[in-house]
Amino acid sequence: MAKFKLIVSDPATGKSSVNEIEGARAQALIGRSLGELIDGSALGIAQGKVLISGGCDKNGIPMRGDVHGSAKKYIVISSGPGFKPTRHGERRRKLVRGRSISDDIYQVNFTLKQDGQKEKGVKGTLTQGTPTEIKDEKPTEAKAPKNAKEAKPVSKSK
Repeated sequence: MAKFKLIVSDPATGKSSVNEIEGARAQALIGRSLGELIDGSALGIAQGKVLISGGCDKNGIPMRGDVHGSAKKYIVISSGPGFKPTRHGERRRKLVRGRSISDDIYQVNFTLKQDGQKEKGVKGTLTQGTPTEIKDEKPTEAKAPKNAKEAKPVSKSK
């Protein structure tokens, strides 16, 4: 029997909710692939549609949208899910999963796609259980002046 951990993120608020599904609701995901839009009511999400944006298996091997099927494969990659290069132009052969969801997948990531309803957010979107909220905190960056030439006068000398 399939059992998945769902992580639904709302880009409008920057928050995510986590829930687990199994049984008939989990079977609705089998055979779907990355990049598909799914109606949220089939998964127990009360509002709108969701986009399948990623996932991984029990061992943490990520899914990639450019690999067909659901099996594990070694591919040569230079960026993206499954590899962070340390040097410019670095490529490596890494183990990844295909884009189709199967019983071996443990975690499935979704992005909430709403049609004009942005006031609700993620809180309360899952009808089953209580969601755990995760807030993405991004460090603030120092902003440069709009016109760098005005900030530092340059003297021309010949």
